[in-house]
Amino acid sequence: MVQLYNLHPFGSQQVVPCKLEPERFCGGGRDALFVAAGCKVEAFAVAGQELCQPRCAFSTLGRVLCLAYSEAGDYLAAIEEKNKATFLRAYVNWRSKRTENCRVCIRMVGHNVEAPFNDTYKDQMSIIEMPLTEAPLCISCCPAKGDLLVGCTNKLVLFSLKCQIINEEFSILDFERSLIIHINNIIPVEISFCVGYIALMSDLEVLILKLKSDPKNGKNVNHQPHKTNNPMKQTEGASNETLQLESDDFVICQKPMELLGEKSSQSGISVTLESTGLADEKIKYYHVQHLLYKRFAPDISSYVLADDIKLHSLQLLPIYQTGSLTSGRKNLSQEKELLSLFCFFSLPHVGYLYMVVKSVELMSVYQYPEKSQQAVLTPQFLHVIASNNLQCFTVRCSAAAAREEDPYVDTTLKACPPVNMDVCALRIQLFIGLKAICHFKNHLILLTKADPETIPERRESPKRLLSRKGTSVKLKTPPVAEAGWNLYIVDTISPVQLYKEMVDYSNTYKTAKTQSCIHLLSEAHLLVRAALMDASQLEPGEKAELLEAFKESCGHLGDCYSRLDTQYSHLALPYYKMSGLSMAEVLTRADWVLEDGSQKYERGLIFYINHSLYENLDEELSEELAAKVVQMFHVAEPKQLPHILCSPSMKNINPLTAMSYLRKLDTSGFSSILVTLTKAALALKMGDLDMHRNEMKSHPEMKLVCGFILEPRLLMHQRKGQIVPTELAAHLKDTQPGLLVAAVLGLQKNNKIGIEEADSFFKVLCGKDEDIIPQLLVDLWEAQLVAGLPDVVLQELFFKLTSQYIWRLSKRQPPDTIPLRTSQDLINACSHYGLIYPWVNVLISSDSLVDKSYREDLSKLQSLICGPSFDIASIIPFLEPLSEDTIAGLSVHVLCHTRLKEYEHCIDTLLERCPEAIIPYANHELKEENRTLWWKKLLPELCHRIKCGGEKGQLYLSSLKETLSVVAVELELRDFLNVLPEDGTAAFFLPYLLYCSRKKSLT
Repeated sequence: MVQLYNLHPFGSQQVVPCKLEPERFCGGGRDALFVAAGCKVEAFAVAGQELCQPRCAFSTLGRVLCLAYSEAGDYLAAIEEKNKATFLRAYVNWRSKRTENCRVCIRMVGHNVEAPFNDTYKDQMSIIEMPLTEAPLCISCCPAKGDLLVGCTNKLVLFSLKCQIINEEFSILDFERSLIIHINNIIPVEISFCVGYIALMSDLEVLILKLKSDPKNGKNVNHQPHKTNNPMKQTEGASNETLQLESDDFVICQKPMELLGEKSSQSGISVTLESTGLADEKIKYYHVQHLLYKRFAPDISSYVLADDIKLHSLQLLPIYQTGSLTSGRKNLSQEKELLSLFCFFSLPHVGYLYMVVKSVELMSVYQYPEKSQQAVLTPQFLHVIASNNLQCFTVRCSAAAAREEDPYVDTTLKACPPVNMDVCALRIQLFIGLKAICHFKNHLILLTKADPETIPERRESPKRLLSRKGTSVKLKTPPVAEAGWNLYIVDTISPVQLYKEMVDYSNTYKTAKTQSCIHLLSEAHLLVRAALMDASQLEPGEKAELLEAFKESCGHLGDCYSRLDTQYSHLALPYYKMSGLSMAEVLTRADWVLEDGSQKYERGLIFYINHSLYENLDEELSEELAAKVVQMFHVAEPKQLPHILCSPSMKNINPLTAMSYLRKLDTSGFSSILVTLTKAALALKMGDLDMHRNEMKSHPEMKLVCGFILEPRLLMHQRKGQIVPTELAAHLKDTQPGLLVAAVLGLQKNNKIGIEEADSFFKVLCGKDEDIIPQLLVDLWEAQLVAGLPDVVLQELFFKLTSQYIWRLSKRQPPDTIPLRTSQDLINACSHYGLIYPWVNVLISSDSLVDKSYREDLSKLQSLICGPSFDIASIIPFLEPLSEDTIAGLSVHVLCHTRLKEYEHCIDTLLERCPEAIIPYANHELKEENRTLWWKKLLPELCHRIKCGGEKGQLYLSSLKETLSVVAVELELRDFLNVLPEDGTAAFFLPYLLYCSRKKSLT
C-alpha cells in the first residue's frame, strides 16, 4: 500500500544549456554533470555560483552508448560505438581539459609511463583504452574503490583501479584487468557493482552475487580459471531458459521464481571465476556467494508487447559506517566501511527494494500509479519518472541501516520506525515528455522531449517547478527550445526544510487519525536520520541543524505514542529519551482534557513516566508536577502509587497530598505492606513519629523486610551514581538497626543491590570515612556469612571481618554501636564460625579483659580461625598490628600457627608465655600422627625447663607429670625408658612411672 501526501520535495530548477540533444548523461560527484551527444561530451558545473555553466568539453571516439562516473579516482568511463564496433574508454584528469583543443594523452590500459617525462603531462587529460574480446554491453563503477565492472554477453570483466607512481611528486591513475566472471544463461542488460557485490539484470531476470576472497587458496587460482561452484545442473524450472521454439503458434514463458541466499545457486546460471591480475593485490576474489535470483514472467493476457514489460533501473545503494571518501588520486588507499547495501530494480508498474548485506530480505514494494520509464534510488528517496510526471517515494534504507549500526535500537533506550512501514509518495510533479533521469548530491537531472504537436501548448504553459515558498529560479528558454527537448537540473530542498513541512502537515492528522500522524512523523524522522548517515553530503553547520531536527522529531513521535493504548505505546519511552526532553518538559506537553472535561492518560504516557521514575533520575519534579504525576497514577494505575512516591524525582511532593492518595487506596480495599511503609516514610517527613510507629508496628519484622525488597527506594536512592540513604533509613538506624540490616540483606539476596553498594550505603548512612567501618556494616557482613549469599566470595568476606576484628583489637577501639550478634550467636547460627578450642579459653583466662566488646571481637576472631572454611595463610600478613605481647594477640597467633600445623613452634611459645595451657593444648592438638610430639618435643622441653629452674618451676613440674602419664600409657616400657632424659632428672618419678606402667599392663 502506498500513501500519498502532497508535499514539496522539489525546489528550484535550471536549464542546462546543451547545444545538441543529449543522448546520455550522468552526474560527476559533487560538482559536475556530463552530457554526451554525438561524438562529444560536455561537462557542466552544478555547484556554487557557476550552476549550469560549461566547464569543459572533449571529443569521443564515436557515439556514446553508456556513461559512468566514479568519484573514487574522479574518472569518466564510456562505451562508445564507431563503425558498428564498440570500445571501452576511461577519461582521467578531465578537469585539466580547459579548451577543446588542449592536448590529450591516449594510452592502453596497463601502459607504464616511465620518468623522465614531459612536465605538461601532469596537466593534460588522459584517455585509457581497455580492449575486450567481446563487445561491452554495460558498465558500473564501485562507489567506494573506483573499480570498473564491464558486462559482456557471456562474462563480466573487472578492472581494478590502481595508482601508478611516476616519481615522488606525481602519480597517475591506471587500471588492471584483475578478474573475469564467466556467466552462462543470462545476458546482462544492466549491472551494478559495489565493494565486491554484483547485481546484474536481463530483461526479466535479476541475479545478485558477492565476490569473496580466500587468501589460503590464493596460490592455486592466480592466472588460471577457477570454478567457484560445481557446474550447476539446471533445475526442472530453469532447464529451458535458452530454448527457442521456432513457431508462430506458441510462446514459451518461464514461471516466475525467487530464490534467496544459497538457494539462488539453483537458478541454472553457472558462475566461474578467472583471475587475470598480474600484480599482487591486497584483496583478490577467489569464489562467489549467491545472494538472490529473481525471475519475472510476462503477462500475456493483455497482449502487451514484450518491450513494455522489461526490467529497468538496476542499482546497488551503499550506506557506509564512516564518512565519505574524498575523491582524488591521493586518497585511493582510503576505504569506507560498508554498513548496509540495498538493491533496487523495477518493472514498469512496480519496483522492488532488497537489503542484501547480512541477509537478503525484501524491504519494500513500490506500486506506481503510471507506467514508469526510469528510477533512481537515494538514501532518502526513490525518484521515478513516467511519461508525464516525476514521482517521489520514501525509502526505508536508513531504518535498516540504523538497526545494523546500533544494537540498542528497538530497546528502551532507542527506537527507529520499522523497516516494513508502508511507503508513501510525497509528490507527483507534472512534466511533459520525460525521457531519462539521474541523481547526484541534491540534484535531479531530467531529460524531457515533447512531441512536436505539444510544443505550442508548452509555450503557453511552460514547465517549471515552483517551491512552496516561491523561491524557484525562472526558466531561461534555450535557443534550441523549438526542438522540443530540455535538460533540467532540479534541486531537492534541504532535509530540514522538508522535515519542517512534513511536521506541519502531520498536525492535520493529530486529532482525527493518530496512526496517520505517526506515519508522517516517522517519515520525517527517517528523512533526518538518512541525512545524518550520509555525512558526505552535509555542509558545514548543517549537521547541528539536522541533529536538532532529529531530537525534535523524536519528541513528536514520543508525543504520538504517549497518546496510544496499543502494543506500540511503549515506544514513547525510547523516543522521549532520544529527544533529550526532561521529564518535566514531557509532563508539560502531555496535558490532555477530554470533551467532557475529564482527563484520560493513555498507557504510553504512563509507561514513560513509570519507567523514568524507576531510573532514579537526578531530575526533581516541582511540587506542582509531582502532584500531577500522583493524580495521573491515581486515575490510571493506582497500585503503582507507592512505587511512584518512593522515586527520588518525587522528593518535592507535598506529604499531605501524597498521604491523602494513599489513604484512598486503603479505603478502596488495596492495602499492602508497601502502602504501610510508604505511609510510615511520609509520616517521618511530616514529623509525626506516633503515626510512624503505629504504621511500623502494624506488621511483623519479616513482612516489613519483604516490603523493602519490593521497593528498595524506601531505604536508598541513587544520585549521580552515588548511594544516598533515605530519611526512613536514617531513622531505622537509630531505632531498628536489626530491621535495617535484615532489609539490606534481603535486597542482596534478591539481587536488588550489589555488595559494594551495600557497603557504601552503610558508610554513608553512618557518616563514616572510607577507612572507618561502622558496626552496622560489620553486622551486615556477619549476616551475609550466616545467610550464605551465593554471590559473596567467602574468603573476601572473611578478610573483611578479620581485618575489622584485628583493627579494633589492636587499637582497643570499641564498636560505635552495640553489635547485633554475639560470638555465641554466630557460633550457633553459622558453620563458618567454629567452636573455640578449649586450650584457648585457658590461655585467655589469665588476662582480665574488662571491656566486654573487646572480648566479643576477640571471640569472633578466634571462632573464625577455628572454623572449617577460613584460609589461615591469607591472614598471617595482617596479624602484625596484633602484638603477641598481649594474651589476646598471643592466642590469635598461636591459633593461626596451630592451624598451619606448626606445633613445635606453638609448644615453645606456650611453654614460655603460658605453661598452664600447654597440657590442654597438647591434649587437643597432639593426636594421631602428631602424638609423637608428646615424647619427642614436649617431654624433653619440660625436663629442660625444670632443670633450669625459675618461678614457673611448679607449673612445669605439674605439666611434666601429666606428660609422663600420657607417655607411659602410650609407649612400651622399654621405649618409655629410652625417651627419659639421660641426666637422671626424671629418676625422682620412677615409682610413679612404675605405677603407670602397671596400670597400663592391667588395661
